[in-house]
Amino acid sequence: MKNGKKPTLAQKKLLKSKGYVPENWLIVKDTTEYMEIVSRMELKRIRTKTIRTKKIYKQEVD
Repeated sequence: MKNGKKPTLAQKKLLKSKGYVPENWLIVKDTTEYMEIVSRMELKRIRTKTIRTKKIYKQEVD
């Protein structure tokens, strides 16, 4: 897994709109279709096991 990064302001707004607390999540991958995030708490708890990430699908704005 790549290192997670702190979310930018635009990413924080998207996370809030989807019901997540931005301070608790790190951005692993951000494409035009989806954003892949991982929980900070999960990273602290699980060091050797596989870490599960969540994908947030972005809606297209016309």
